[in-house]
Amino acid sequence: MNNTRNKKDLLIGFVIGLMASILGSYLFVRLFTDFDLSNGLESIKIIKNYGYLGKIITLGSILDLVAFGIFLKQNKEFRARGVVLAVIVLAILTLFI
Repeated sequence: MNNTRNKKDLLIGFVIGLMASILGSYLFVRLFTDFDLSNGLESIKIIKNYGYLGKIITLGSILDLVAFGIFLKQNKEFRARGVVLAVIVLAILTLFI
């Protein structure tokens, strides 16, 4: 039972970590760049062509620090591990973008 709960918390932390990175990337592009995100995937292709996509994903991951800190403060260690796992997956992903 406890093992299942740990896996569930890890998955929840991973999903929250990915969502925080996506939100952080979106906010960074909207607030600090001139790129227009209204075109959806076309906008992402333009950002990728400029070579900025990996950098934007990395800067968007700053919100993961907030989620990580909140989970540690609440003693949700497996959720915090899930957030760290999301950051690792995103870091590996940015190597191939």
